[in-house]
Amino acid sequence: MIITVTLNAAMDKSLSVPNFRLGRRHRTVEQTTMPGGKGVNVARTLKTLGQPVIATGFAGGPTGTRIVEGLTAESILNDFVRIRDESRTNTAVYDPTNGEQTEINERGPAVSEPEIELFRDKLLYLARGADLVVFAGSLPRDVPTDIYASLIGELRQMGVTTIVDSEGDPMRIAVRAEPDVISPNIVEAEELVGHEFNDEEDRLASVGEMVSLGAGEAIMTLPDGCVASLLVDGERVSHRVWIEPREAVSSRGSGDAFLAGYVAARYTGESPEECLRRAVACGAESTGRLGAGLVDAAGVERLLGDIEVQRLDAPAGVG
Repeated sequence: MIITVTLNAAMDKSLSVPNFRLGRRHRTVEQTTMPGGKGVNVARTLKTLGQPVIATGFAGGPTGTRIVEGLTAESILNDFVRIRDESRTNTAVYDPTNGEQTEINERGPAVSEPEIELFRDKLLYLARGADLVVFAGSLPRDVPTDIYASLIGELRQMGVTTIVDSEGDPMRIAVRAEPDVISPNIVEAEELVGHEFNDEEDRLASVGEMVSLGAGEAIMTLPDGCVASLLVDGERVSHRVWIEPREAVSSRGSGDAFLAGYVAARYTGESPEECLRRAVACGAESTGRLGAGLVDAAGVERLLGDIEVQRLDAPAGVG
């Protein structure tokens, strides 16, 4: 079983608005509304890929009810802690005429200490039957920034693999707790290592830097694929994986689909290179759809042959 953790779950509204301009009145040509938050999006893709997954986190108020009911309607197993404060709603506006996307994300609910402890107990109970836990996304108000880190430590003692995709202090502190895998995008990775990446050489070196901070393995998503530092037969090897650019409908949630592809392949015992190949295929396939975490499994299979994988024999980072 795979568990995805979304502490700041949301209802995500995606709007397609041609020639979008601030201060003007517009009408949408397409729109979707669905439960969201990074972990929820990962769970949606995992479900589509046929993997056993359960989504958990916080859900509050009428919006929280919609999140739970929406996931249930999608046949995604879920077990959220219900909280008093209202879960957030996020809105993304995509302009198909120029490919630009504007996102407005609410900051999320306030969560009490008893609610946090209830979640901790629930996750550790669910983890008894899990092989892998994905911590993804931001934290709502009043949740300690070290929550991912503390849970990683407890899950390690249970023999559960942990993967983190977050940003800022929650990510920085989580990495020190030595999760098995981290998967930031470029901006999140720059923030984590403390400097910008100027070229391909910097990007390749960055995954080694992230490993040196504590992560077992590091994968950084890029617009055309990823760079990664993975353990292959006990040796640390860096990889560059890419696909030729495709016409995109929306990039929202493509990183979450990418991570789900990696997790699904890892869960089923695929090789490290195949895990990266499937991750890039899922991320690319998702960009053809309006709505986060939406992929077509057959479409993913068709893209696998278009993925290029370069294995760099020089070790990346600290072994």
